[in-house]
Amino acid sequence: MSIEIPAARAEEARARMIELFPEGFEEIERPDGVELVAYTDPGGEERLWTVFGHASASDVPEGWEARWREFHRPVRVGGLWIGQPWQEPPPDAIPVVIDPGRAFGTGAHPTTRLCVELLAKLPRGSVVDIGCGSGVLAIAAAKLGFGPVTAVDSDEPALEATRRNADANDVSLSVRRRDALSDELPDGDVAIANVTREIVEAVARQKRWRILVASGYLASEPSELVEYRHRERAEESGWAADVFER
Repeated sequence: MSIEIPAARAEEARARMIELFPEGFEEIERPDGVELVAYTDPGGEERLWTVFGHASASDVPEGWEARWREFHRPVRVGGLWIGQPWQEPPPDAIPVVIDPGRAFGTGAHPTTRLCVELLAKLPRGSVVDIGCGSGVLAIAAAKLGFGPVTAVDSDEPALEATRRNADANDVSLSVRRRDALSDELPDGDVAIANVTREIVEAVARQKRWRILVASGYLASEPSELVEYRHRERAEESGWAADVFER
C-alpha cells in the first residue's frame, strides 16, 4: 500500500504512518512531495484508507525478498559504517553490520543516523538502548567505545535480532526484556530512546540517566522535556533527535 503526499503535508503524514505502522515503512522522495509505502495485510490497508481517505495497493511480486535488499543502502556516520551482511564495509571505517530479521531498524533511517551522530560527541560511559529493535544503536555505542551497554525491548523478536547482531559484530551487550511504559529500566550514564515522543516522555520521568539521546519523532515536536535541560538538536528529512541533560 502506498500514498503520495505533497511536501506541505509530509510531516503530518509521517507522524500518522508511525502510529499505523510502528514496525516501519518506506519513504520515497518525489518531485512534489513524498510517497509513503507500507507492506501490510488487508487490515493495514483498511487503516490506511480510514486515516488518509486514499491509497494505492499492489501485490508484492515474486522474488521481492531479493529485490528488497536493493533498497538498503549503507550509511556512514560518527566514524562508523552501518550496513547489511550482503554489503562490503570500507577499510577506513568501523563496521556495524545489521541484519534486521523481523525487528525494526537497519541504520538507514534518519533518526538512527541522527542518534549515532549525537552519541559520538558524548563522553564515554555506560549506555542503555531503550527500544533496541535490531540492536543497531546499542552495537554502535559499543563500537564507539561506550560500555557497558544494555539493550532493552518488549518484543522478543527484537531481542533475538539484537543478540544475533551483537554476536555477528563481536560486541558484548546485556540484552533484557523490558516494557518502557510499565517496567523499571536499567541505570546508566546515557540512555538512547529512538522510539516515539510519548515513550520518550514516559522514559524521562524515570530520571535514571544523566544524558538522554532521544529521537523517533518529527522536527515539529517540541525540544523541551520535563526534568531535563535541552542541550542539542539535529534534524534530517523532517525528523529530529535531541540531547537532554538532567
